[in-house]
Amino acid sequence: MKNILIAAAIAMAAQISVSAAQPIKAPGGGKPISEELLGIFFEDISYAADGGIYAELVQNGSFEYSPMERDGWGAGTAWRFARPGHSLGRMEPRMDKPLHPNNPTYMRLYIERVGHYYDFDGWTGVGMENFGFDGISVKAGAKYDFSAFLRNVEGEAKEVRVVLVKPKDNAVLAETTLTASSRDWQKLGATLSPSEDCRDALLRILVLTKGYLDIDQVSLMPQDTYKGHGLRKDLIQALADLKPKFMRFPGGCVVHGGGDGFWNTYRWKTTIGPRHERKPLKNTWGYHQSMGLGYYEYFQLCEDLGMAPVPILPCGVSCQGANGGWGMKGQAQDVAPMSEMDEWTQEALDLIEWANGDVTTKWGKKRAEQGHPEPFGLKYLGLGNEERISPEFCERFKYMYERVTKAHPEIVIVGTAGPGSHPGNWDFENGWKLADELGMPIMDEHYYEPRDYFLNSRQYDSYPRDRKTKVYLGEYAAKDSRLIDALAEGLYLLHVERNGDVVCMTSYAPLFARKGATNWNPDLIYFDNERPYLTCSYYVQQMFGQSAGQYYYGDCVRFEGDKAGVVQPVKDSHYGQSVVLNVKTRRLYVKLCNATGETKLAQMNLGRFGSLKAGKKTVLCGQPYVGNTFDQQPVAPVQTPFKPQSRMDEYLPPYSFTMMEIEL
Repeated sequence: MKNILIAAAIAMAAQISVSAAQPIKAPGGGKPISEELLGIFFEDISYAADGGIYAELVQNGSFEYSPMERDGWGAGTAWRFARPGHSLGRMEPRMDKPLHPNNPTYMRLYIERVGHYYDFDGWTGVGMENFGFDGISVKAGAKYDFSAFLRNVEGEAKEVRVVLVKPKDNAVLAETTLTASSRDWQKLGATLSPSEDCRDALLRILVLTKGYLDIDQVSLMPQDTYKGHGLRKDLIQALADLKPKFMRFPGGCVVHGGGDGFWNTYRWKTTIGPRHERKPLKNTWGYHQSMGLGYYEYFQLCEDLGMAPVPILPCGVSCQGANGGWGMKGQAQDVAPMSEMDEWTQEALDLIEWANGDVTTKWGKKRAEQGHPEPFGLKYLGLGNEERISPEFCERFKYMYERVTKAHPEIVIVGTAGPGSHPGNWDFENGWKLADELGMPIMDEHYYEPRDYFLNSRQYDSYPRDRKTKVYLGEYAAKDSRLIDALAEGLYLLHVERNGDVVCMTSYAPLFARKGATNWNPDLIYFDNERPYLTCSYYVQQMFGQSAGQYYYGDCVRFEGDKAGVVQPVKDSHYGQSVVLNVKTRRLYVKLCNATGETKLAQMNLGRFGSLKAGKKTVLCGQPYVGNTFDQQPVAPVQTPFKPQSRMDEYLPPYSFTMMEIEL
């Protein structure tokens, strides 16, 4: 009897829970808008991947760094030769008989004499040490998986000592010894657990046996990564807290090789499979892409955070910035011959099969072999990245677009409006002409402007409402990172939300930047080896990400002093509002921006939404020209509970953004 009662109680609780989660009907007066309005755009810029979200701690572990990437770089970059205890030997980069053709360089260690421990404070052997990305940060008791491919070229089996070292006093933090005996490449590994925290540890590899030893693909990976998928937990958690609905990747200018031309074009097929078989690439921003973060990891991250993947593929046209060609109206834009466009098109078709095909397909099988038998569920595919909309671009884009949509009408194609996507711009006008001709689903617009643009402009109010093509604002930011800039962006996003029937997606850019290796400012999240710091813009983006919905209401809030019947402030007013209803989560969101130096009174009438159960209010405010830094974070949101009422007045502090979340 007792078990029956318990079962009944559980069933009743489940029924109540399901009932509470049922969608509600939207009251009248609302305008349907996109519920995918806020996402993220990840580009490998400013060491966002290697040295960033990709958790690998060894820099240049495959010895593929090159002067093509940066002057003075080579196979030994980030490494230092070591032969303590009066040992003798040398190291030499080689390319004959490599581990894999995609990674042709490896290091050969020649061990001529092994010294004695007492000669050098307990150290001996011939080898090298890696200092990671500005040091290797390790935590006491944490576990780190070391691995390397070794080949015993000559002599007896090699004893190899692998050590994490504290550089200040040469103390051992963790160590292991491996034995390399095979004459063929063999992957060996061990787990290291440091005895204490260290921000700037070294990874030291010493061979203790005479002879020759080849080494390649050296790795030190934390076991504690985001959901065990090899990405840095704190940085990915910062993304998760944004509640993004999609992720665009891998670029950006990275897609079409930036200023380097076709040889440096990002090709997705060389970024999947075992790490040592992936083909590294020069990063267009002047460093190295190991491709440890490749298409599989991008799609896995999207799945982990519940984001729709939006991969961007090149479409047979290079960046117009190749060889300093900006502003040349296409003369510097290299184009693939039309006879080669089937290759570029097939790359798109194969990607769709890799992402969505079952395990019986050629590319679906490759996805399954990497560990994901279930399809990823690709919905969006971008073709091109802000290329100049030249006649050559239009011809090649149209060629790919027509063939991909014919083969996969279910895939939503995202086009491009070129750089500087404002009405009247040459690329903008040509891009939209092409979009209208093709009936393109989504057009990607990009612009970076001073804060005054975002404070004063309302670009989307004048867009045609009957146009088939929706807007994706794929890259934008005010050109500074102080609070006033974040408020300008927030005010502009209120305008975007009001036009959520025209604009279906947005993503701030760039997303990440490593301290001391920043190619572009501002960025949403800055980080070092220990932690991220979150900008003012991050918190504004977070509030919009947390308040997605399906219906917009523009007549629920008015500001004291506005003319009767005016519920939405006009251009240049520097304050604004938005009310969004999420019928799925039964949440109402009221967003209020005050980018002026005066207190503003917002008067709300929410009676149409019925019973208002509970609420919480988040406020971001401060001095307008102050921003967050690594040393100080004076600007952060403050959240408090409140009791919502059908009619409410809210005094908005100067230079503030307020979001109210109300449970219905």
